[in-house]
Amino acid sequence: MRRVALRGIRAHLVRFVLSVLAVALGVAFVAGTFSLRTMMSSTFSGIVDSTLLGDAYVRGAEPALGRSMTGTTGETRNTVPAGLADRIATVRGVDQAFAEISGPIVLVGKDGTAVQSTQSPSFGVALYPDDATVTIASGRAPNGPTEIGLESATLTSSGLSVGDRTQVVVAGEIRTVQITGKISMGTALAGATIVYLDVATATAIYAPDGMVSTIAVYAHPDVTETSLVANLAPVLSRDQTAVAEALTGDAMRAEARTDIEAQLGFVQAFMLVFAGISLFVGAFIISNTFSMLVRQRTREFALLRAVGASPTQVFASILTQAAVVGLLGSALGIAGGLGLVSLLRIGFDQVGMDLSGSIPLDAPTVIVSLLVGTVVAVVAAALPARRAALTAPVEAMRETTATERSLLVRTIVGGVLTTLGAAGLVVALLAPDSDGSALVGVGAGLLALGTLLLAPFLVRHCLGVLAAVFVAAVRPLGRLARANVARNPRRTANTASALMVGMALVGAASVLAASATVSTRAIVDDGWTSDFSIRSTTGVPVGAVADIRALDTVGAMDVLAYGPTVVVGPGERAGTQDASFAVGIPAEAFGRTIDLDVVEGSLDTLANGAVAVKAATAKERGWSLGDTVTFASRAGAVSASARVGAIIDSNLVSVPIVMSDRLLAQVVPPGQVTIEFLLVNAAPDVTAATLRADLVKAVGPYVVLSVSDKGDFADDLAGQVNQILVILYALLGLSIIIAILGIVNTLALSVIERTREIGLMRAVGLGRLQLAGIITIESVLTALFGTVVGIVLGVAVAAVMPTVFNGVGLTTLAIPWAQLAGMLVLAVVVGVLAALWPASRAARLPVLDAVASD
Repeated sequence: MRRVALRGIRAHLVRFVLSVLAVALGVAFVAGTFSLRTMMSSTFSGIVDSTLLGDAYVRGAEPALGRSMTGTTGETRNTVPAGLADRIATVRGVDQAFAEISGPIVLVGKDGTAVQSTQSPSFGVALYPDDATVTIASGRAPNGPTEIGLESATLTSSGLSVGDRTQVVVAGEIRTVQITGKISMGTALAGATIVYLDVATATAIYAPDGMVSTIAVYAHPDVTETSLVANLAPVLSRDQTAVAEALTGDAMRAEARTDIEAQLGFVQAFMLVFAGISLFVGAFIISNTFSMLVRQRTREFALLRAVGASPTQVFASILTQAAVVGLLGSALGIAGGLGLVSLLRIGFDQVGMDLSGSIPLDAPTVIVSLLVGTVVAVVAAALPARRAALTAPVEAMRETTATERSLLVRTIVGGVLTTLGAAGLVVALLAPDSDGSALVGVGAGLLALGTLLLAPFLVRHCLGVLAAVFVAAVRPLGRLARANVARNPRRTANTASALMVGMALVGAASVLAASATVSTRAIVDDGWTSDFSIRSTTGVPVGAVADIRALDTVGAMDVLAYGPTVVVGPGERAGTQDASFAVGIPAEAFGRTIDLDVVEGSLDTLANGAVAVKAATAKERGWSLGDTVTFASRAGAVSASARVGAIIDSNLVSVPIVMSDRLLAQVVPPGQVTIEFLLVNAAPDVTAATLRADLVKAVGPYVVLSVSDKGDFADDLAGQVNQILVILYALLGLSIIIAILGIVNTLALSVIERTREIGLMRAVGLGRLQLAGIITIESVLTALFGTVVGIVLGVAVAAVMPTVFNGVGLTTLAIPWAQLAGMLVLAVVVGVLAALWPASRAARLPVLDAVASD
């Protein structure tokens, strides 16, 4: 039977090629996901191995508040004295010890703009003259506050050369510096911008208090890492100036790799969503293909049974064909996945994120890809194979085709799941105290699955409406096309599933994006009362604050800053709370440059040392107006206490606690305060245009600052939402590719199935163009059905979210009718494109051969 199965593939080659492509598309994303993750992991592991070269590291022994200044991964710990490195250098077995000094910096490139690469960090590093881990490729090491060295990739991306003069923004001020050297670390750094400073300059900027995060320790050649750590431990335990611990270089590097792997897990999960959806809808195509092939080859299977083949052999024959489809599709998918990663790598290179190493193709990627593609193909073919195997030979050899199976059970199950899903959404909408996000997720999943099961039922009852225009405008072709599509509703529903899933996702995303944009504008209009705001993704330098405050055209300026702290409420024990963030702003700013919606109390109390707490936080932690909260370190030391003077319900600020700038300075260490916004009002009789011009001129030298009015700020926030939408549109593109493939597949097989019928219609006078028109209308109707059902499903789910997620800023429902109408137009285009080859093939069928076909 294996030989019979393989001959069946050769006899129906075109039919199987389309199924192979369906598998290949899904597997390409699986293989591409694992290959990309492996390449990114090896790149960042290479960075870890090249930058953490120490044989041992000394770091703080306790977790501390704050975030890494350089954007690196890992838990932030307490700092240790930089001078500890000198004492460590005297320990037996230690060759060298360097305090690692680094922090944020902005480099101005040759084009006068900040050198930035995607989300990679930009930081300055102290360069020790005797540090053997870096190499000065050309020039010399920097010396003094007006000289810098640049890492080789940073030098290339900046467009600068050794000897050029440029500017850096560091420690809140602009400095004119000269590049004295090109410095190599021996590996690509994935787009990180690295500026080297001499030790004295770096210490003055990043460690003015003499405290650093880590000290790198290098051993003599004959000393192991374990022995080195053992030698360091007694010294650290006796040192009363530092709470420090030593760990081996291997342990430090392993921690860094673990942190990186955790972050890369998000990338893999996101791409696997693409792979899962493509395989899911691809399974419908494969199932469709084998269902139609079984129907067309019913007599062939009956003859096999008549000459002695058992049901098991017939079943195995069909599954063998499916396995061949799966294996071939998986092999093509693996090749396609590598091509996909190659394109992504080029894209990363274009934005400055260099991924080192070759594109990997390891055994796990190949094995997983082959298994996934083959299993999906075999599972999708199992039901059609079972039906073919259990059909009696005498029944199968009759002239009439088998009766379409009942949809009753499928419709009932689909109706139950749809009802449960809709009920979940209604409960999430009407019960604000319920776990809304979980209910929306479960409800949306049940609703989507129920809709897919109900799709054949919907085909029978909705197709008349969708086809009305064609029936009326293109007679009699529209009526014939409608009858052909409705003849097998299960097949039509499965064919339309790819577009249904894609359009549901994008329909929901479009509604969410429109709602988020409208909600954001409403929040900004209601709460942002300043004429202009000044901000940066890396924080506002302190120097810019003074420069802007000195402008004659500025009437009032309020600084909005934030930082990490631990807050302990009534009944809570100090030392058990995680760090949270607090916003500090001058008390007089309220009503002048910013407004917050107050539920209870008054914002005026902030001038007297009280704090405002977001309503969600107060509810979660059981705080009430008038309660006293304490701000403390993790060790339990109290830094300040304050009364809850107001409870606010505003989405303008995302942190749980708002306080005066004076209180923020008490509860957050100075080095951990970040200035997020400057809120600026014009002086009397100064126009907005004049103030904007002065502000733009003042912030120009800082290169990373932007000046925005209300409209600009809302547009920027909306732009961030649209960036996410672009990703989902890419997902729609994938669904469209699979949908076109599925419709082509179904129409091509339908033409083969209806060969005699087509021949008879041609014999009684149906022209080639009329036949092509019928098939094109069938394709358009299938695409329209999937699109309409998908849009309705997506909009229904998204319409619930503004109520459920009101607390995170999604306050207003907005439906983008123009975009939804554009999706319907796109469906028509998809239908026409998908019909080109099947319609052409049908029109070219010789009439006599078609009539004589069996």
